[in-house]
Amino acid sequence: MKQPTKWALTGAAAGIVCGLFGGGGGMLAVPLLQKSGLSSRQTFATSLGVILPLTVASLIVALFRQGFDWQIAWPYLVGGGIGGFIGGRFFKNIPTLWLHRVFGVLLLWGGFKAVFGL
Repeated sequence: MKQPTKWALTGAAAGIVCGLFGGGGGMLAVPLLQKSGLSSRQTFATSLGVILPLTVASLIVALFRQGFDWQIAWPYLVGGGIGGFIGGRFFKNIPTLWLHRVFGVLLLWGGFKAVFGL
């Protein structure tokens, strides 16, 4: 299979995850992008660029189909925007080993919460 086809399938899988679970396509995109030959930092940065349009597409569907509660969402949007800015500023200064470790811990924590509902 050619690389662009693999990348398109990876994008489709990440989009499905975003649509089903309200985001989270990055947890799929990062490990798959790592196989494309990008450096760790390029992988994390590229994942952000890939996930944004997937999340917007999922949001549009949610707005028209399931209903969207702006009253509850806006504090998360503000906090997430501030947190994203801070994280982006520190990104270059954090060793890639720690980026991988934190990403792995977050995946494990999210999986544990999803399975056991705690």
